[in-house]
Amino acid sequence: MAILFPAIDLLNGKAVRLTKGEKSSVKEYGNALDFAKYFEDCGATWLHMVDLDGAFEGSPKNLNVIEHIATSTNLHIQVGGGIRDEETIKKYMNVGIQRAILGSVALQNPEWAILMAEKYPIALSIDSKDGKIATHGWVNVSDIKASEFVANLKCSNVQAIVCTDIQQDGMLSGINFALTEEIAEISGIFTIASGGFSGQRDLDMLHNYPKIGGVIIGKAFYEGKLDFKSIKF
Repeated sequence: MAILFPAIDLLNGKAVRLTKGEKSSVKEYGNALDFAKYFEDCGATWLHMVDLDGAFEGSPKNLNVIEHIATSTNLHIQVGGGIRDEETIKKYMNVGIQRAILGSVALQNPEWAILMAEKYPIALSIDSKDGKIATHGWVNVSDIKASEFVANLKCSNVQAIVCTDIQQDGMLSGINFALTEEIAEISGIFTIASGGFSGQRDLDMLHNYPKIGGVIIGKAFYEGKLDFKSIKF
């Protein structure tokens, strides 16, 4: 069964959601720790967090908030957003984070990212638009195909891939299952679907895609499309 990852995106220390990664679309929902504790009470074992300030500015900006959540809950936490050097990875490991997510830096320097995965628990964020990888808070779209990039990861120690279809993100229109399954099959790595989760319909459809290891649940929860208490984690 796929692992469910409730998501908290941080902007100025608050839990927010964006649509298609656009900062101008921000909607604030409240206190991040309160949400983390709620997810834990509902039975979640993992939490997906993104430091949006870090993603836009290139270095972590919400470390204190993330550390507070790590020390105040028993959740396993994976964090991304602005992690672009080994020192930052160490900081997150030192505050109790279970997995660091590398994004833009992995595309710019894949050899370094693979090296980090030999030393730390690392996930790579593969964010794509029309099948091509986007970086730096999804502002820049490269010419590199996501499928070609992940093929080079097959023999690496990368723990997980977070596969996001930017065009679906925050739209509540359904996960791009085909893309996620393709990435999982090509890479041979535990792959997490992200972007567009719409609710129970997507949970039901997961059974048809056995290679998908997990799914990130964000806006569907915050907009009341899914009752977490009814989910079997």
